[in-house]
Amino acid sequence: MQSNTLGAFGPVSRLTLGGGGIGQVWGPTSEDDAVATLRHAVDNGIDLIDAAPGYKICEARIGRAFEGKLPRGVRVTTKYSLGTVPEDEVYPRLRRSLESSLKDMRLERVDIMLLHSEIRPDDFHYPAGQPPRDERSTALSLYRSAVRPAFARLVEDGLIGHWGITGINHAAATIDAMSSGLLPVAVQAIANLLDSPGEMNGTGLAPRPRDVIAAAKAAGVGVMGVRAVQAGALTSGLDRADNSPTSADFHRAAPFRELCAQWGEDPAIVAHRYALGIEGVDTLVLGVKNVAELDQALVAERQGVLDPDQVAAIEALGLR
Repeated sequence: MQSNTLGAFGPVSRLTLGGGGIGQVWGPTSEDDAVATLRHAVDNGIDLIDAAPGYKICEARIGRAFEGKLPRGVRVTTKYSLGTVPEDEVYPRLRRSLESSLKDMRLERVDIMLLHSEIRPDDFHYPAGQPPRDERSTALSLYRSAVRPAFARLVEDGLIGHWGITGINHAAATIDAMSSGLLPVAVQAIANLLDSPGEMNGTGLAPRPRDVIAAAKAAGVGVMGVRAVQAGALTSGLDRADNSPTSADFHRAAPFRELCAQWGEDPAIVAHRYALGIEGVDTLVLGVKNVAELDQALVAERQGVLDPDQVAAIEALGLR
C-alpha cells in the first residue's frame, strides 16, 4: 500500500477504510463480515479507519474487531454532527459524543475528530423540503467562535490528537473556514469523476469540490477524498431504481460505463483509480461493506492512477 502525507497529520495509506459500509449505511452486512473487512483492511496496509456515530454500529464493530488494541500504526477518526447550537453547548456536546464513541470503540483517544455537519454562511437558507438548517449545518460564525476552540480544548484534554471538518456542499464557506485562524488538520471533500455529492447536497449550490481541495492544499490542510464511486452511481449496477440524485447520477454516468466496457475494465475499479489521481487528494475513504468490495479498491490502488490518455477520455465525456 502506497502512502501519502495528510497535512500535519503525517503519512497515511492512500486508502482509508470508511465506517459507513461496515456500519450498514450502504446496505446490510453481517457483524462477522464487517469485522473481517476491518481486519482485512489492516492486513493489506490500510492504516486509517474513518468512523462516526452517524455510521450506525460501525464504532461498536471496531471495538469488537480490535478489542481496544489497535494494530501498530493504525489510527482512527470519529465525527460529530453538531449543527448550530448555543456557544456554551459546543464543547459539552462534542465531548459527550466523543466519550460515547471511545466507549464503543474501546479506546482512550482518537487521532482525529471531525465536524460532521457542513459549514454554511450564517445567512444561508436551504430550499424547501430540506431538514432544518440548524440541524444539518454549522454556521460559519459558530465554527470560528466556539467549534475551533472546543476542538483545541479536546486536544489539550488528551482525548483527540487533531481535528478536522467536512467540506461538502458550501464550497465558499468551507474555503473561508480554512483561510485564517486555527486550521483543521484535514478536510473531507468529494472526490469522484462526476464531482457529485449526490443526495448529500440539497443546497441548490454547485458543490465545487476541486476548489475546496485546491484551497485546502494551499492552506496546508490534508484532504480525505470521499464518494469515489458516488454511492454506487459509478459502478456496473445500482441496487435501487428511484428518483434519487444517486439514481440520476447512475444514468448520467452511462457513457462512462460504455467507455469502461470498451477498455474491458470494471467501472468501480476505474472510478477508484480516477479518484486516486485527483490532484490534492491525500487519502481516499472507502465506502465498502465487505471483503469483496474492499478487494476491488485494493486492486485499484495496486494498479495505480489512470494513464493520462484514460483521464482525458473520461473528461471528454463531459460528465462534471
